[in-house]
Amino acid sequence: MDWLQALVLGLVQGLTEFLPVSSSGHLAIGKALLGVAPTEDLVFEVTVHAATVLATIVVFRKQIWKLLCGLFKFKYNDETDYIAKICVSMIPVFIVGMFFKDSVEAAFGSLTVVGIALIVTALLLTLSDWMSGRKAASEGAHGVRNGISFWQALVIGVGQAFAVIPGLSRSGTTISTGLMCGVKRSDMAQFSFLMVLVPILGEAFLDLVGGETASSSVGLLPLAVGFVAAFVSGLFACKVMIALVRKAQLKWFGLYCLLAGIAVLIFLA
Repeated sequence: MDWLQALVLGLVQGLTEFLPVSSSGHLAIGKALLGVAPTEDLVFEVTVHAATVLATIVVFRKQIWKLLCGLFKFKYNDETDYIAKICVSMIPVFIVGMFFKDSVEAAFGSLTVVGIALIVTALLLTLSDWMSGRKAASEGAHGVRNGISFWQALVIGVGQAFAVIPGLSRSGTTISTGLMCGVKRSDMAQFSFLMVLVPILGEAFLDLVGGETASSSVGLLPLAVGFVAAFVSGLFACKVMIALVRKAQLKWFGLYCLLAGIAVLIFLA
C-alpha cells in the first residue's frame, strides 16, 4: 500500500464510519478496487478506525466531559449509570476480540463475506425501520434511566460483536438492534457512537505496545496518511451525518447496502 492508496482508503473510512453502511466493508471493497493486496494483520483498519474514534471524541467532547465529571463525583448518578451501560455493551465485543480475533482477521480478506454481510445489514435496517414505525420506540424505554436499560445495552453490545464482520455495519447493527429493543432513535445515535470508543482505542493501543504496528506490512507513512485522512474526513462526516442518522429513515441506507452487496456478489461471480 502506498500513501495515495492510504489517503483514499482513509477518506473512505472517515466518510462511511458514521453512516449505517459499513466502513469496514467499504474499506475491503476499496482495497479490491485499488489493487491493494490483503495483509495478514488489521493494523491499517485499526489505525483508521482509531482516527474516526478520535474524531468522535472531538465532536462529543462536551458529553464525554460531562460523563467524566459525573464519574468522579464517586456516587451513582446519571453519568455513572450511562458509563456502566457502555461497559456492559462492551462485554460481547471483548469476548470476540479475545477468542475469535483470527477468524475476524480472516474474514477481512473475503469479499464474499462483505457482499453477504451488506445484504444482512440492509435487512436489519429495513426491519428496524418497520418495527419502530409500528410502535413508538419511546414506549420501550419508558421510566428507564438515560433512555436505555442494562439488558438493552447488553443486546446492543451483542449486535456490535457481530458487526466486527466486514460488511455488517457497526452503527447500522447497533442502532437497528437498539430500535428493535425499544430505545429511542435520538438516544441510540449517541450511545452507538460512544460505545465504540474504548474497544477501538484499546485495540489500537494493544497493537502499538505489542509491536504489531511496527512489524506490519503496511509502512508507517501510509499508516500516518490514512490516519490523518480518516480523522479529518471523520470530523466532517460526524458533524454533518449524525443528525442525518437520527432523523433519516434507515431503509434508504438499507437499499444502498442491498445494491452494494448484490453488486459485490455479481462482481465476484
